[in-house]
Amino acid sequence: MSSTAEPNQRGIPPAVDRVGPSLIVRLVMTPMTKMLNPLVGKLAGRRRFRMAAQVHHVGRRSGRRYVTSAGARVNGGIMVIPLTFGNQSDWARNVYAAGQCWVQLNGSTYHAVRPRFLAAADATPLVRAAFNPVGRFVFRLMGIQQFIQLEVVVPS
Repeated sequence: MSSTAEPNQRGIPPAVDRVGPSLIVRLVMTPMTKMLNPLVGKLAGRRRFRMAAQVHHVGRRSGRRYVTSAGARVNGGIMVIPLTFGNQSDWARNVYAAGQCWVQLNGSTYHAVRPRFLAAADATPLVRAAFNPVGRFVFRLMGIQQFIQLEVVVPS
């Protein structure tokens, strides 16, 4: 279930199902984010902190700049980010609507373009190549249903 169609006013392409967070994410992760986000936000994107990256994106309606922590990995010019809170999260909708973002990961900054939402089954080869077995197990445990795939632009 991937799509390259034009996004609607909500930043989601019409051919992609709206996916929210799983039950376990709603019950466990959502309450913890208020406490963990400030700490993870300070560490995300730094060298030797592979747990999270900083996704720099622009609001689709406000035009404001935002930074969001998310798990991300790069493999062979493709970046894969699990959508823990589904494609209804503001940052995912912003990235899709803008068609690009900048990601700070392990001390390096990447310009990522052409976002595509992928169902977990469609993303399996990318996720297997980019994430270790423990990470993939956690994704299944958390009930992550979608990923966002981005192409990494190599500076000329």
